[in-house]
Amino acid sequence: MASVRVKFRPSSVSGKEGNIYYQVIHNRVVCPIRTDYRIFESEWDDGASTLSYPTPVHAERRNYLQSVENHIEWDIKRLKIIIALFDRRHECYTTDDIVTKFSRQAKEQSLFTFMQEAIGQLKRLNRIRTSETYAATLSSFMKFREGQDILLCEIDSDTMMLYEAWLKGKGVCPNTISFYMRILRAVYNRAVEKELVEQKHPFKHVYTGIDKTVKRAVPLKAIKRIKELDLTLKPHLDYARDLFLFSFYTRGMSFIDMAYLRRTSIRGSHLRYFRHKTGQPLEIRLEKIPRNIVDRYYTAVPQSPYVFPILKTEEPQAAYRQYQTALRYYNRQLKRLSALLRLKSPLSSYISRHSWATAARNHNIPLSIISAGMGHTSEKTTRIYLASLDNAIIDDANRKIINYLGGITSV
Repeated sequence: MASVRVKFRPSSVSGKEGNIYYQVIHNRVVCPIRTDYRIFESEWDDGASTLSYPTPVHAERRNYLQSVENHIEWDIKRLKIIIALFDRRHECYTTDDIVTKFSRQAKEQSLFTFMQEAIGQLKRLNRIRTSETYAATLSSFMKFREGQDILLCEIDSDTMMLYEAWLKGKGVCPNTISFYMRILRAVYNRAVEKELVEQKHPFKHVYTGIDKTVKRAVPLKAIKRIKELDLTLKPHLDYARDLFLFSFYTRGMSFIDMAYLRRTSIRGSHLRYFRHKTGQPLEIRLEKIPRNIVDRYYTAVPQSPYVFPILKTEEPQAAYRQYQTALRYYNRQLKRLSALLRLKSPLSSYISRHSWATAARNHNIPLSIISAGMGHTSEKTTRIYLASLDNAIIDDANRKIINYLGGITSV
């Protein structure tokens, strides 16, 4: 088995800092690894092969020496992990193999740096939305760790269970906890694929499922009231109403798909686009009302490549920021619209989608047709989507029975 030593090379110039370096030894072959860590000879204990803190020492210098010490500890851990991985394979390897792998993986062995690299790659691929979910997960885990990075090999079931407990203590809902865990699991599995860490299944004892969430839908009577409402003197609400109705009439098109919808997507009497979330291609025949809405906004910004005046740029990151701002504004206007109509539950950007699914189900449209219409990749997704809507019908039936019995709630 190979071994690692920490060494110090003093400067040839008196009073100047020397360099820390490592020696990797295997089968009597010694291979050095240079570092950028520089200290004075008086700050090195040659007998213990470790840093020495002279007294007195300024706080700034002490902080620097502690940082160097932490980096050395980190590097030695990584080198020992690499050696252990080689040993477990029972293959012949050399000191050069160890050094090459160490150098190549210098930025990939810790979770924080590995995730930051993944986030950067997602941004380069213009997967801005995914990169932001990764960044949110990393931010949460860093808070849990109080800024202390962790080696990928140190991630185990105990770590993840402690993180789960910490999130619960913060009042984070189960679906958000699962969301963070699934992203961390994806990152961990990518590290396993790259042979940066051995698979230990650290997520087997934490929740990574999806709880049913309450899906609210408005009945067709409410949709009709929204459609017929006079908003001549309220242009901002009129615009929000147009987007809501367009979404409903196009089988529940999501707000992000409306924001990125291009004029080139409309060909004659049909609309063709790819769902932002899944990449699923959809083709929709434009009926009279959504066609009128499209025509209304075609002339608003004639030079824009987009159908609706939501995005002002095609630069991916700037466009995504504009989408987020517009989504918040849209939801605020929908709440105002709800108050104007005195709806029991406030409207939101996804209620048009839920409402279309409910209306389709209530008109006995087969599940397979609803699934295809919504752009779901499988009927299983549609079943999950409609499950809580079915519960609403059961609750209504139960209420009717109770009312029939004169409101008796106990015997």
